[in-house]
Amino acid sequence: MATVKVFPALRFTDKAGDIAKNVCPPYDIVSPAAREDYIKESENNIIRLELPVGENAYADAAALYKKMRHDGVLACDKTPGFYVYEEEFTAYGETFRIKGVFARVKLCEFSENVVLPHEETLSKAKTDRFNLMSATYCNFSPIYSMYTDESHEISGKIAALTAGKPEIEFTAPDGVIQRLWKLDKSAETDAIEKAFEKKQLFIADGHHRYETALNFKKKLTEDGVIQNDEHPGNYVLMMLIDMENPGLVVFPTHRLVHGLKNFDLPSTLEKIRAYFDVSEIAQSDIDSALSQNAAKKAYVLCAGQKFYLLILKENEKTRAALDSLNPGKSNAYKNLDVTVLHSLILEKLFGIDKENMARQVNLSYTRDMDEAIRLSGTDGYNCAFLINPTAVSEIKDVALAGEKMPQKSTYFYPKLITGLVMNELVPVDDIR
Repeated sequence: MATVKVFPALRFTDKAGDIAKNVCPPYDIVSPAAREDYIKESENNIIRLELPVGENAYADAAALYKKMRHDGVLACDKTPGFYVYEEEFTAYGETFRIKGVFARVKLCEFSENVVLPHEETLSKAKTDRFNLMSATYCNFSPIYSMYTDESHEISGKIAALTAGKPEIEFTAPDGVIQRLWKLDKSAETDAIEKAFEKKQLFIADGHHRYETALNFKKKLTEDGVIQNDEHPGNYVLMMLIDMENPGLVVFPTHRLVHGLKNFDLPSTLEKIRAYFDVSEIAQSDIDSALSQNAAKKAYVLCAGQKFYLLILKENEKTRAALDSLNPGKSNAYKNLDVTVLHSLILEKLFGIDKENMARQVNLSYTRDMDEAIRLSGTDGYNCAFLINPTAVSEIKDVALAGEKMPQKSTYFYPKLITGLVMNELVPVDDIR
């Protein structure tokens, strides 16, 4: 199954200054203003490489990367190892810890059923990441993946090996505590590599980057850079988490509907009643209404200051509609909360088809419930749908069925920080 290897990570050196000021969140959640703030904190912040801007953004990133390598601000470790990463954070009023391992993972086509996706991707993001990799030959940020480990053979060994004080520890601006340990290559890391040979990997976050890495591997092979199976270009940087880890938290991503002509709330509710039981609720009851009905297909429709709890009617009519709108799909896919919402309301009742959703013509997304409520029914927004999070078990079932969820079905929290551990694919002096 999976080929997981120790490696000599590319990391910031002492010359770079405080590591806490040189890392950042994933590039796709960093605003232009936040980007400038990170750079003001440190000119070495990884955001300058991970999110280059300007007319010659990719060439500028390559030039800066070479300079940082030659100046010794970035350097590869002299010895290979696994890099164990832990985040401690608060969610839903509780404190969680999640620990996994940074490693090189051999790239496999999805058809090989070794690395499994669960979500659709957008071509624009893949083009951007490919251009950056083509300029820098480096993975600056990891792909977030999970594995099943019911006996905790791997996660238990990792926990035992990192019981001591971490090499790096700091609190990020969002309040998440970041910790890192290095496990130098040894008989213990060899055993971990061996244990992964029995595993499938499930991508949690980073589908665009994985597909980009597959395409980049093809480019390196065609260019004659990759000439054997051990070349780093055959691998990609991943963070690997036990799927049973109690610290795994998935947030929902709420749906905002906008730009629909002749939208009328009373007639919309009447149409929705064909498939859902509808009851008006108070804003203060939204959280409890969703959580108490999490085992059902439950949503809250917001329009202005009106709030309605929708609960799917489990009958032949709804099942037939779901089947007809999702031909050939597995039950795992058809039973997802997002599938039910997209199929029965957005597509069937509102006429927002899958292409429209992908292009976000009449649909946009937010993780912030308060933002969804505030925008619903104002400034061109017709309404919003608040949903429950997707369960990790559902992600696994859809991936094993060989299918992909609709976009924005999952939001793993917290995001992995960028810049602690990186993966150099070719020596810097070989970059063309």
